[in-house]
Amino acid sequence: MKTLAVSAVAVLLTFLSPLSPRLQAAEPGSRPNVLFMISDDLNDYLGCYGDPRAKTPNLDALAARGARFDRAYCQFSLCGPSRNSMLTGLYPNSTGILRNAQIFRQTIPSHVSMPQAFRQEGYLAVRIGKLYHYNVPKSIGTNGHDDPGSWEIELNPAGVDRLEEEPSIFTLRPGSFGGTLSWYASPKSDEFHTDGLQASDAEWVLERCAKDKNRPFFLAVGFFRPHTPYVAPKDPYFGYYPEAEMPVVQGVEEDQKDIPAPGLASYKKEQDALTDDLRRQCLQAYYASISFMDAQVGHVVEALDRLGLADNTIIVFTSDHGYHMGEHGLWQKQSLFEESARVPLLMVAPGVSQPGSVVEDPVGEVDLFPTLAELAGVKTPDNLQGQSLVPLLKDPSAEGCGWALTQVQRGGGKNNPGFAGYSLRTRQWRYTEWDKEGAAGKELYDHETDPGEITNLADAPAYQDTVAELAAKLRAAVKTTFPADGKIPELQDGLWAPNLTDP
Repeated sequence: MKTLAVSAVAVLLTFLSPLSPRLQAAEPGSRPNVLFMISDDLNDYLGCYGDPRAKTPNLDALAARGARFDRAYCQFSLCGPSRNSMLTGLYPNSTGILRNAQIFRQTIPSHVSMPQAFRQEGYLAVRIGKLYHYNVPKSIGTNGHDDPGSWEIELNPAGVDRLEEEPSIFTLRPGSFGGTLSWYASPKSDEFHTDGLQASDAEWVLERCAKDKNRPFFLAVGFFRPHTPYVAPKDPYFGYYPEAEMPVVQGVEEDQKDIPAPGLASYKKEQDALTDDLRRQCLQAYYASISFMDAQVGHVVEALDRLGLADNTIIVFTSDHGYHMGEHGLWQKQSLFEESARVPLLMVAPGVSQPGSVVEDPVGEVDLFPTLAELAGVKTPDNLQGQSLVPLLKDPSAEGCGWALTQVQRGGGKNNPGFAGYSLRTRQWRYTEWDKEGAAGKELYDHETDPGEITNLADAPAYQDTVAELAAKLRAAVKTTFPADGKIPELQDGLWAPNLTDP
């Protein structure tokens, strides 16, 4: 039920063989390891983020041993652009990746990715599952849209969720699972599912790293859940969330009245088929998938602890973007609301982070590359655009740049360049502009009084000074997302929107 990248076989056979002179010169255990875990399509439905229903004991425990970033945001609320941005340390306007099924080697081929930087300095860089973009579920068990230069070892297990159970999955659109709402309560237990196999593979890699500590490791584990289809073992995970107790978002029609059309453009026609019963089933399955994924995180962290590796290992857990479950009448991703832009971010940095600390300053996933590189003493490319979060790990009350920026694309294709939407998040405000200078609409939400982003204040006379201040800040932030040399990367299919070159 597993596939193994052929290029990894030779590496595995020689894994415990004598190291090269360059690597032998390093003091064993002198550099920290990195365990980088990422969930797919996960919002903040976690106990450690205050969700009252979530059963996520392992992630809650991870938050208790390190730092929880309370305002962490993706740079693009879609898998491929977000992951390319996070793993390159560059905003989508500098990677040139604005949609799925693309990789930064198409646009900036000489750029050094985060795992590649660690690999070049002697780290054993291992990928298990989805780090760059995959077509889910069809690419499970393959390399997906991966970057081979980033890794020394690639492991691609495939479980019953991919190999056996697809004919049983309920979906709003027959034959489609990854792009539409779909779910299934599986009779098979954890170890038969892809994410369960990935956790076992991670334990296997950690066991070998524990036997030979001459080389530090950068182990990246990309869990597929809770991405659609929401497939998880029925027992116990679906049982945690009785269908009748799942809430249905109310007041959608009234809420949508002050939202510009592009703000609602991520809605899909097939979602018109949702009844309240289906909404409850969908939410139940999403929660169940999160709890199943949480259990696999626990499996990996337990192995790290058991093998005596935790004291010298930086742990990161995050998601590629947030996720809607009916808020504002939206489902899934590709919006600029809090639900779609916000991500969980937990970091444990031994000797640096404080147990149980909470960082409130807004941060972005583009910040992870410079942060991990600083913690490990790894050389980075000169053009990274994020900030290091090390000062915030040391002192959670410290201030960083004070904002995070998320974007999406609307339209695009032949004879239709489309336009961008940008959203700036500060501690108090979310301010969004659709198209250049808000030509297609603006949004302003006060998170001190309106954390659900229900009332758009952008046109309210009393808030025009705030709009002007945040508009200037947003436009200045957007300018920093383009390459410093002014050379805008070109997409392979010509979808780069002309208006983006002039922010």
